[in-house]
Amino acid sequence: MRKGRLAALVAAPLAVALLATGCGGGGSGSGEDGVITLDWGEPENPLVPANTTEENGGFIVSSMFTGLVKYRASDLKVENAVADKIETTDHQNYTIKLKPGWTFHDGTPVKAKNFVDAWNYSAYGPNGMQGASFFEQIDGYDQLQSEDPDGEEGPAQAPPPPAKEMSGLKVVDDTTFTVKLKAPLTIFPVVLGYSAYMPLPDSFFADPKGFEEHPIGNGPFKFQDRQPNVELNLTAYDQYAGADKPTIKGAKFKVYDNLDTAYQDLVSGNLDFLRAVPVSALVGDKWKQDLGDRAKQKPGLLTQNLGIPIYDEKFKNPLLRKAISMSIDRKTITQQVFAGGRDPADGFATPAVDGYRPGQCGEACEFNPEKAKQYLAQAGGFPGTLTLETNADGGHDEWVQAVAASIQQNLGIPTQFVPVPTFGEFRQKANAFQFDGLFRTGWKADYPNLETFLTQLYRTDASSNDYKYSNPAFDAALDKANAAPDMAAATAGYADAEKLLAEDLPAIPLWTQPVQYGFSERVAAGEVKAYRELDLTTVRLNP
Repeated sequence: MRKGRLAALVAAPLAVALLATGCGGGGSGSGEDGVITLDWGEPENPLVPANTTEENGGFIVSSMFTGLVKYRASDLKVENAVADKIETTDHQNYTIKLKPGWTFHDGTPVKAKNFVDAWNYSAYGPNGMQGASFFEQIDGYDQLQSEDPDGEEGPAQAPPPPAKEMSGLKVVDDTTFTVKLKAPLTIFPVVLGYSAYMPLPDSFFADPKGFEEHPIGNGPFKFQDRQPNVELNLTAYDQYAGADKPTIKGAKFKVYDNLDTAYQDLVSGNLDFLRAVPVSALVGDKWKQDLGDRAKQKPGLLTQNLGIPIYDEKFKNPLLRKAISMSIDRKTITQQVFAGGRDPADGFATPAVDGYRPGQCGEACEFNPEKAKQYLAQAGGFPGTLTLETNADGGHDEWVQAVAASIQQNLGIPTQFVPVPTFGEFRQKANAFQFDGLFRTGWKADYPNLETFLTQLYRTDASSNDYKYSNPAFDAALDKANAAPDMAAATAGYADAEKLLAEDLPAIPLWTQPVQYGFSERVAAGEVKAYRELDLTTVRLNP
């Protein structure tokens, strides 16, 4: 089961008139000479690349590791990094050649075996890596899985898999290895910049627990120390082989439990970078007044949707689903609840992703109460009360209630907001297909291609298909795009597949989230990627 990169649950108030006053960590002072300070939160897991599938851990992994390719910070274009060449004649068999001179932070060389060993370890089910299924397209992956492909039951409760190494991976020499996929995947070189595909040093395999205490990467910054729930420190790696060598000496990631507190530290000069702006500062463009030209915004790779349990008989009719979608006043909600800090969705992806086509959702994402009522009547109405559920610990209550009110007012269906106490309990219901009403869902792109917003969410039996949606035509369109003759044709094929979703509407697109961030006066320049991550190699400090 492939897990997408989850956005951190930022504890920000949504009531625009309420300013939070909670305490935050991080101490005072914006950092020593040459060291930038950033807001951060505790990661879910130890900093092993393939076991890091959320935003906080991902930020550190991206700074400490460099993969075969990287995504250019300014526009997310794919560039070779450790890879010298990634060659294929059929998009199913790849030969990957490495550049010489790359080393890990312990001084050992980065070899082809460090990629192959890392991928095999990460894909081996009993190791329980959350990103294991990012290797599911490689030949032999299935032989590394026991009854539970995510390793959640553990090796004691399931028989060991038949193999420990994927047959599709072969080391040719120190700088060359080959990859055989189960089927053609033209965008394979694009996905290789994701954290799960990073190399691991020999020392990891000798002592995985020791590595968790002091991770060793091959990227521009190396691990210095960490004080849990307070801060983590990185220093520049002076033997870094990449062209994007850092100019700063290091980075201090300061843990905050409240976004407003971090924002106040930024305004007062006690923090150098804030990756998200609290809603309280968005009101009346207060953040732009506070920060001036240090207030930044760019399109993001984050979506917010409402899932529809089409496994429930009540929601089988696509006209009903369209009626509900067209009764939601996205523009008013984004203005009133988010102070304009969100953009109404017109499709199932965001404008920042490669392959985006405007208007893919068609009329289903247009606010039209009269036509919505017509579709509702054609669908035979809706029985009883429509429920809308979300996790109560994620700061989503206000906008979900606003959506419920919009549906009730414009469609005439009684609605009820149902909070689920925790994100964990909410996901348990999703995984067990136990919703009987609409439920909050969202996605953060794993890599800069439209496919990341489609396959895992809407393909039949896909890992994050919480709706039990199945359309053979959609699946076939994805297969056709996967096997396209070149990247442009593949991306166009994914857009064709996306268009099919507008008729079925297994989920209701609501809005996309731009990246809104700020710098302190110490920072002269810095590029932030569309998934809200500052590329530390681009940071320049004022003298």
